Amino acid sequence: MSQLLAEGAGGTQNIWGLIMPFVLMFAVFYFLLIRPQQKKSKARNSMLSQIKKGDKITTIGGLHGTIVELTDDTVVLRVNDTTKMTFERSAINGVVSSAPAVASE
Repeated sequence: MSQLLAEGAGGTQNIWGLIMPFVLMFAVFYFLLIRPQQKKSKARNSMLSQIKKGDKITTIGGLHGTIVELTDDTVVLRVNDTTKMTFERSAINGVVSSAPAVASE
């Protein structure tokens, strides 16, 4: 009888010995891969929600332009004095410089 109890206790230790490496691997993946990607995604979504007319931006393709029109899904960029191009909002890579804030009276 005491031999059966000893085997039962040893089986519990073996289960924890098998589960612990998987838990540790998940924790490493979370802190090295998942969490930084979530932070980067949150920062990008914040940047995309804060763009406004007059901001100078770059697209994912490397095109530089100034925002002329802005909707929920699309952005119209002025590339030079005569050329305007329409892009998806998600095609914006970054804001080069923000437009000055307009004082409301």
